[in-house]
Amino acid sequence: MPASYAVCVEDSRGRRYPEPPHPYRNAFQRDRDRVIHSRAFRRLENKTQVFTRRYSDHFRTRLTHTMEVAQISRTIAAALDLNVDLVETLALVHDIGHPPFGHAGERALDSLMRKHGEFFDHNLQALRIVEDFELRYAEFRGLNLTFEVREGIIKHSHDYTAAEHPELEEYLLGLRPPLEAQLIDLTDEIAYTTADLDDGFEARLLKLADIRKNVRAFERYFVEMEAKYPDAPDKLKFNEALKRTLNYFVTDLIENTKSRIAQSGVSTVEDVRRSPRRLVVFSPEAEQERREAKAYLYKALYESKPLLPEKLKAEKVVTETFDYLVAHPGALPPSYQEKVAHEKLVRVVCDYIAGMTDHYVQDVWKKLGAA
Repeated sequence: MPASYAVCVEDSRGRRYPEPPHPYRNAFQRDRDRVIHSRAFRRLENKTQVFTRRYSDHFRTRLTHTMEVAQISRTIAAALDLNVDLVETLALVHDIGHPPFGHAGERALDSLMRKHGEFFDHNLQALRIVEDFELRYAEFRGLNLTFEVREGIIKHSHDYTAAEHPELEEYLLGLRPPLEAQLIDLTDEIAYTTADLDDGFEARLLKLADIRKNVRAFERYFVEMEAKYPDAPDKLKFNEALKRTLNYFVTDLIENTKSRIAQSGVSTVEDVRRSPRRLVVFSPEAEQERREAKAYLYKALYESKPLLPEKLKAEKVVTETFDYLVAHPGALPPSYQEKVAHEKLVRVVCDYIAGMTDHYVQDVWKKLGAA
């Protein structure tokens, strides 16, 4: 039984286009299924998380990362008596707006758009996808998701203002998102921090001694594993320490959030919305250790020299494809050419590229002769 401060599906503000209820799935379960069956969700399989497949087929993609976020999110939501169906849906949809080539592709698109007085934001792109780009139903464009899912897409990790984004005014920008949406931002942090340590170590770009020196939470458990499994290979001791590190962050987030909820006195979703601060947070100690781990990953992995050539290649492919299509809009597919009459050309080009997989954007780049 969800807590009184959890979102109740029966109290949902509903869909943009009313639909009759399903006989055995609630509205958030239907939203989850619609996300999973969408083309944008399937494309996540071939979008880079950190490593391209040049390194290994074993490393995370956007899709496997998303699945890990969903697993962690369900666990924490259940422990906090939140609406697990809503949390799972938000976890599955949270990265659906990311372009090809991970953060390198996102930075390139944003930089290109800003030259034209626009910008690229993967949360807002996700909303555009579920509201407009997915074409699966005869009665409406998009997936017709519930208000709570659409709100969570844009508010789970960022606080937008109505002054800057009047088009988002319906999403209660002056209020906090529900706890279910607040949770996703930090489960995402837990998932990619531990996963990137794993993939970075497996790729031999992160050294065990350096991880132990720079990631205090990991070192604490690695010392225990050395004592417990003295004859085990370092890789297995690494695995044991890393899963305990993940568990540490999950447990801290559960316990600290429970404490914050109790201290705040919130008892309804409306109380949560009007809270002066977000309530789903790590303890100060765990937050500091999370920040240290993230800083280490930026320095030792994300900005490392071995990954630089691929980042530069990604930026080159995205930039040259974008510039070519802006200069030659006739090269756009017919469905996108039709949109140019109603939207800015640069936004249409951005939408086209953002939806591509790593493989497809390179194919388009070569085909157009943008290189």
